[in-house]
Amino acid sequence: MGQLQDLAARLALPGLPEWTGLLALLVLMLAGLAYLLMPFAVFGVKGRLEGIEAQLDELQAEIRSLSLRLTETPRRAAAVEDWVEPPPPRRAEEPAPRVTPPIPPPAAWPEGGRRREEPRLDWPGRRGQG
Repeated sequence: MGQLQDLAARLALPGLPEWTGLLALLVLMLAGLAYLLMPFAVFGVKGRLEGIEAQLDELQAEIRSLSLRLTETPRRAAAVEDWVEPPPPRRAEEPAPRVTPPIPPPAAWPEGGRRREEPRLDWPGRRGQG
């Protein structure tokens, strides 16, 4: 009994009776126990798992039906299905296609051949020089 009173003294909340700490500890322990014993269906996991299982069953059935259909149909020769006619031969007059991209012409100056000139600055300290 002395240990219980010592534990109650340690858990006591300031400003409240000594038994409030034990009560708070007991409530927390009961809540923890309830969460441990709670079935997963409460969280919705069971329903989600059942839905996923149903989808998986549908996919397996569809795969089975597709594989049965593939084995029932006769197979044709792959070479006949994938045959593509070769392109007609080129004529001698036609130029060969370009391998490199065209080169653009060099840049030309505007009319008159004048280049752009920057304005001349007349600084106050340089008037006599120059």
